[in-house]
Amino acid sequence: MDIIPLPAFRDNYIWLLHDDRHAVVVDPGDAVPVRQYLARQGLRLAAILVTHHHPDHVGGLAELLAAATVPVFGPAAENVEGVTRPVAEGDTVRLDELGVELSVLDIPGHTSGHVAYYAAGLGAVFCGDTLFSAGCGRLFEGTPPQLAASLAKLAALPDETRVYCTHEYTLSNLAFARVAEPDNAERDEWASRCEALRAANQPTLPSTIGREKAINPFLRCDRPGVVRAVAARAGTAPRDPIACLAALRAWKDVF
Repeated sequence: MDIIPLPAFRDNYIWLLHDDRHAVVVDPGDAVPVRQYLARQGLRLAAILVTHHHPDHVGGLAELLAAATVPVFGPAAENVEGVTRPVAEGDTVRLDELGVELSVLDIPGHTSGHVAYYAAGLGAVFCGDTLFSAGCGRLFEGTPPQLAASLAKLAALPDETRVYCTHEYTLSNLAFARVAEPDNAERDEWASRCEALRAANQPTLPSTIGREKAINPFLRCDRPGVVRAVAARAGTAPRDPIACLAALRAWKDVF
């Protein structure tokens, strides 16, 4: 099983899973790179997974569905045109052509109905815009408690789980992470690796859950270094980790 990133727009990745015969794509905001790759590799599209409703994640659905009738799995709590199999936490997505099963997780915050797809057998989670390497998604529709619960749910996955998020935001996130938690040697080591990857025009993704727990300030809102940085900016210490997360996300919004 191969999982590859198809670059789209300025910094999106459309993840494509394939077994040299069939393919499944995640969050196809643009149909063109998907169709080009399928044609070049001689692959047949078998299914589409959608994490949330934003146009840069669903904009290619109509074109792909005009060329192939396939199931489209997407969040039941969001009205996404083209979704034929609405899913929510507790559901299992079976991709029979690839022999893969994915568990659906509700992870609202970035949007109200955002979902993730966790493939235990592949050691992978497709988490859309909720968790990034060294960062997290903006709170467009959800609340800080929702985002905190969603991030905690992802952080509870096995450490070796590979994190397939959908934007190449890593270097900008790491720049903020250096300010949000000044002393973090593992974060600095990861930053050096990511800088080398981007200099070679290579993706910094996937990350892993274990790495993100060690370097991502949004997963470390109970750590003294993060709390001190937030307190120094706000002039008062956050009352709890959720308040710390809210302040951290608001700070990142204007960083």
